[in-house]
Amino acid sequence: MSLGKGQIEIAGVAKSYDGFTYAVDGVNLKIPDGAYCCILGPSGCGKTTILRMIAGHEDPTVGEILIGGENVVGLPPVERRTAMMFQSYALFPHLTVRDNIAFALRVRGLSKTERYARTDAMIEKVRMTEFSNRLPAQLSGGQQQRVALARAAITEPRVLLLDEPLSALDEHLRIRMRAELRRMQRELGITFVHVTHTQLEAIALADMVVVMENGKIKQAGPAREIYAAPKDRYVAEFLGGQNVLSGKLGKINGTRAMIASPEIAGIQIPTYAGARLEAGQAIDIAVRRDDVELFREDTALSEDMASVPATILGIEYQGNFVKVMLDAAGEEEFVAYVPERRFFENPFEVGDSILAAWLIERAHLLA
Repeated sequence: MSLGKGQIEIAGVAKSYDGFTYAVDGVNLKIPDGAYCCILGPSGCGKTTILRMIAGHEDPTVGEILIGGENVVGLPPVERRTAMMFQSYALFPHLTVRDNIAFALRVRGLSKTERYARTDAMIEKVRMTEFSNRLPAQLSGGQQQRVALARAAITEPRVLLLDEPLSALDEHLRIRMRAELRRMQRELGITFVHVTHTQLEAIALADMVVVMENGKIKQAGPAREIYAAPKDRYVAEFLGGQNVLSGKLGKINGTRAMIASPEIAGIQIPTYAGARLEAGQAIDIAVRRDDVELFREDTALSEDMASVPATILGIEYQGNFVKVMLDAAGEEEFVAYVPERRFFENPFEVGDSILAAWLIERAHLLA
């Protein structure tokens, strides 16, 4: 299948609807050809506006959008060779699965023989052959989504755009459909750009995650990098899985620095080559929740560990780990993910006074 190049480059793009307020403000982004990119952020952050501008349903106020090296601003979607899969699926209720998928080819004037040959091949790809003569109302939510995906992909776009495609599904089906979307993206070999507000969805699916806030990109990169090495407090807290501590630097000694703030005084953090640090400087550090270990308050810890005193506020069993919520370091939310077996070997109770500890080298200095 010859799909052309699906590399996307967004250069200096801004979008204003009233000339003053910007839904998207100065965005620069490169999405490689054949990537699965998730744009992630809260409602109103501009992620859907970016999707619509790539699709050709809106044009930027300023800036360029290039697909395969071609500036597509001003071109209709069909000339951009993009396709969009909407949250509502928008299937024709009176047409069968086969005819829903074939509809776009019919509009383009393909002969009946050719469009049904291509449609049947696509139906097989999305594993809907036995349902090809059913109407949308006779399908489950997951089956309807496969039809919508097939209908978008049948036109052989170089970029497929997905607007919150899993939000209408229950949790069990969402997990199954994540795998389906990833499989389809690999089989089709085209660029997917997927908008979501669900962190786990983005991490599970994407080669590349783009985190947005107030019309701007806060961080973009591989999913593991975004999760494990967030650049600032916003990304760390929005992605979840991290505890963020704020303080001021005290003594700096080679590869380590001491924090002098009252709530977390005495904690050491690693310093990094190129980081400009000065005593008295305000900093944020992130510690992954699954790096936090819990100890009885009289435990003598090794020198390679940092710790804060804490009180257990809540305990939630999550299956393979136990989520322990703590009052620690003056933070509103400090959480430890303790492996289930380890927790129940020596369980704690709500109200216990403990030490929350982690290896010094596991702390991550935020911008």
